[in-house]
Amino acid sequence: MEGRRFLVSSLSFALLLSAVSAQLRTGFYQNTCPNVESLVRSAVTQKFQQTFITAPATLRLFFHDCFVRGCDASVLIASATGNDEKDHPDDLSLAGDGFDTVMKAKAAVDGVPQCRNKVSCADILALATRDVVSLAGGPFYSVELGRRDGRISTKLGVQHNLPQPGFNLNQLNSMFASRGLSQTDMIALSGAHTIGFSHCGKFSKRIYNFSPARRIDPTLNFGYALQLRQMCPINVDPRIAINMDPTSPQRFDNAYYQNLQQGKGLFTSDQTLFSDPRSRATVNLFASNNAAFQQAFVTAITKMGRIEVKTGNQGEIRIDCTRPN
Repeated sequence: MEGRRFLVSSLSFALLLSAVSAQLRTGFYQNTCPNVESLVRSAVTQKFQQTFITAPATLRLFFHDCFVRGCDASVLIASATGNDEKDHPDDLSLAGDGFDTVMKAKAAVDGVPQCRNKVSCADILALATRDVVSLAGGPFYSVELGRRDGRISTKLGVQHNLPQPGFNLNQLNSMFASRGLSQTDMIALSGAHTIGFSHCGKFSKRIYNFSPARRIDPTLNFGYALQLRQMCPINVDPRIAINMDPTSPQRFDNAYYQNLQQGKGLFTSDQTLFSDPRSRATVNLFASNNAAFQQAFVTAITKMGRIEVKTGNQGEIRIDCTRPN
């Protein structure tokens, strides 16, 4: 009975995504702001040339936005109350360069009179994400547009809607499935960690306090664990940033999966993708075939960009991305 209910729920979500997909489309702004993509790309490229952090910061911002309240740019909202999504502890580590990228792209779009207040912050974030992935050496893909911006942003529910570093495969699959994403989608999106970074406090347990009997997580490559200890001493500031891909941290490639094969996944939720036999074959495929990874990533991030979007008369187009109109 439970399995049947889950199947019906999954089918309902799939039908909803299908309907949403029909509302989102490439070329959405063809008549209102035909140059929107080049305007965003130019602003994002300029920001990327200033600092590489632009890439992982923007990509992570898009993920955090879509998973919490759907892709409605609610993560960008800032108010004096300190009760917005971005003020939750799980979002405090979002790098300012991601927010700044969207603001600069928004300013570039609104700098064209024909485009002013015609393009949503949610769509600008989706386009900026595609552009940073491409600039970092990843695929360039078509972005479906037509999202509207949400008016609500709250800390409530942030933690329960984002995957945690200690998640196992069941927990990851459950969270992604609830958003219409498959295990393959989840593994492909995890590959974004190839240009990601984290903070010592997020994985210190694996290198110091894994269990009373063994101080280093046995699924973690021992030599890599010792390197991490050097970068993250016991009493170090937990906010110190560490590259999640120790081999090619500034290139969007399949090295992340090759690292997992060697026990060099920074989070438990990374390494479990290889440790668990149910997902290992996909990791091995992506590790040996960068084209397969990039194709799967495009499929997954396109599906992710449809999560609970607002279209048509829903939501609004924010004049200022940081606050509702």
